[in-house]
Amino acid sequence: MPENKENSQLDLPDCDIRYYPNFIPSKIADTYFKKLRSETPWQQDDIKVFGKFYAQPRLTALYGNNGRPYSYSNITMKPHRFSKVLLEIKSEIEKYVSPEFTTCLLNLYRDGKDSNGWHADNEKELGKNPVIASVSLGAERMFHLKHNIDPSAKHKMILEHGSLLVMQGETQHTWKHQIPKTAKPIGERINLTFRIIK
Repeated sequence: MPENKENSQLDLPDCDIRYYPNFIPSKIADTYFKKLRSETPWQQDDIKVFGKFYAQPRLTALYGNNGRPYSYSNITMKPHRFSKVLLEIKSEIEKYVSPEFTTCLLNLYRDGKDSNGWHADNEKELGKNPVIASVSLGAERMFHLKHNIDPSAKHKMILEHGSLLVMQGETQHTWKHQIPKTAKPIGERINLTFRIIK
């Protein structure tokens, strides 16, 4: 992989968010997508929203190297051991992002109906100021950000195939993010979110 990876820091208040549009070369990203799509033990859990349970609108899988589970939205997932592909991607990210990640939550968005609603990655097991490194493979999807207090502070961007988005510092305390549904015909997207579980 190339050693010089250009990134842009988003010009938004109260956060530290960086975007690497061409982090993984396209052909390598294609290979990673095919392997992860076919080899990952995808699951679909029920989430609790306002007292009712619904099938989560995407498929997920959890991998890690310390055996620690991850809990969100009344779901507790136990990790599989990191695969060779995930270790390759993790190693490349860690050349540019300082922490050593313990865990990766994978999301498979099968079409435009699959989504991830407004949330922050602020679960207590992630620590005070979590670093979230998010790799996108497959179809491009819109990514929305909104400030918790200032309604005028918001941002929309496209997450491209092979890109890396890093959210760190106080971002998870001050902003929420989502992958909205879309009515457009759209292909599958795999999202890898590397994180540290204490």
